[in-house]
Amino acid sequence: MEHVATAHELTHATIRPWRDPVVDGRGHDPRSVYAERYWLSVIGPTATLIMRRFADEFDHAPDGFVIDLAHTATTMGLSYTKGQHSPFGKALHRCVMFGLAQPTPDGFTVRRILPNVAQRHLSRLPDDVQQSHYDWARRTIRLDRRQIEQQLIRLGVTPGAAARASEAAALAL
Repeated sequence: MEHVATAHELTHATIRPWRDPVVDGRGHDPRSVYAERYWLSVIGPTATLIMRRFADEFDHAPDGFVIDLAHTATTMGLSYTKGQHSPFGKALHRCVMFGLAQPTPDGFTVRRILPNVAQRHLSRLPDDVQQSHYDWARRTIRLDRRQIEQQLIRLGVTPGAAARASEAAALAL
């Protein structure tokens, strides 16, 4: 059985895209308002920032990249030490716990696109956030937001801006 490293065992990590045709076709950019409104409440601000940072890197290196874990943590205002109590390591672990990343022997595969927040996680959020999510889902079911986003990217709009623009269009309905 191949050993899968944990964040606290590595100094550098290879980050590869986690390709999932279902989620990739209907999900949310980690830099989107959806990620900020709903995923942030589930995984916390540090894990959300990590996912956004990885999305930015994937824009430049779509097949993956290598990061220096200590350097990355420091640029995010976090400490990184080899061990279980590193704030950066804990946040990476939250990404794994909530199905946004998977450990590999030399790093992680990471979702480029986030799925909808699962109902079991939504049910733990305040009532107003749950209602907001319900309203969002009801409005966006009529609009293929990802199709708009992909068209904007084909027209030369950056992926992050395309995600925000398509989401704004969905929310305006």
